[in-house]
Amino acid sequence: MRIHPTAVVDSKAEIGKNVEIGPHACIGPHVTIGDDCVIGHGSHIEGRVTIGSNNIIGPQAALGTPPQDLTFHGQSTELIIGDDNVIREFVTINIGTIHGGGATRIGNRNFLMICSHVGHDCRLEHDILLVNGVLLGGHCHVETGAKLMGSAACHQFVTIGKQAYVGGLSRIVRDVPPFMIVEGNPARVRGINEIGLQRAGYSQEVIDELWDVYKAIYRTRELNRARIYEEIENNENTHPEAIYLVEFLRRAQNGVHGRHLEGQKQKS
Repeated sequence: MRIHPTAVVDSKAEIGKNVEIGPHACIGPHVTIGDDCVIGHGSHIEGRVTIGSNNIIGPQAALGTPPQDLTFHGQSTELIIGDDNVIREFVTINIGTIHGGGATRIGNRNFLMICSHVGHDCRLEHDILLVNGVLLGGHCHVETGAKLMGSAACHQFVTIGKQAYVGGLSRIVRDVPPFMIVEGNPARVRGINEIGLQRAGYSQEVIDELWDVYKAIYRTRELNRARIYEEIENNENTHPEAIYLVEFLRRAQNGVHGRHLEGQKQKS
């Protein structure tokens, strides 16, 4: 363990093996840091925060700070971070609220670039990229493999589907379908994230079928999308990825303003 003499590490904090903590970093009493992590200089980690192994926390990051939520009054909530993440300079991640399950959760192998923000009760799965300045409002859910380019801003309760690509400066106020490229203000579906899917190991057969499904849904004058969804689902040769896309679109359609998670909130 290497802790710089100017770092402030509470005696109650749990620090794993081979952890490096840089100058002027501040680690609170309820923080647990796993093995082989690097905490950059000036980083501030407070509240109930659990960090897994082999994470790199850049300089001046602020993790576990209170939610930016007017209903939060010091309740016991937490931030949970998995393994092998890179969290760069000036990234901010808030703890959860009791109205959102009590925890903000970050999975494994995610890359959060400079000045990105993850609001309270967000859930990030695995292999996600948040480029500089990406803003996630509270209660957002980002599925595995999604890529959000610089300064994209997501409304609270938005879901970003797996392997989706969100263009830079996009304003995201509705759920982003999986496997799609979405960009603009307001954001619109532009096509299939073919390059991203290839890099993630999807077969060309699956990608071609997703293109067919995209054309059937987004390049038609048919106003009743339910019929199109049923045709896709009832085809016994349809790949699971296309079925998942249809299921995702149904959930978003039944949500509040195209946000499935906000619809769940209203019903609870």
